[in-house]
Amino acid sequence: MREDLPRLDRLIHEKLRLGIISALAATPSLTFRELKDLLETSDGNLSVHARKLEDAGYVDCEKSFQGRVPKTSTGSRAKAAPRWNCI
Repeated sequence: MREDLPRLDRLIHEKLRLGIISALAATPSLTFRELKDLLETSDGNLSVHARKLEDAGYVDCEKSFQGRVPKTSTGSRAKAAPRWNCI
């Protein structure tokens, strides 16, 4: 492998996580349902991968209520930008 090439960050280059980062690069904030529908995945799968990105500092997940219905919004953090530019 060439030394001058950037290394892939396995955390964000997994298929679903890359989809989350890509979607948030195009739209600053998406609800959990919007991401789930866009990426055509299950609640559990999206939740696990979004949590990994949140724990690593790539995204923020904000939980709130709209009336009595829980609402989760996800947005990208500045930390994702330098790694995104390497793709």
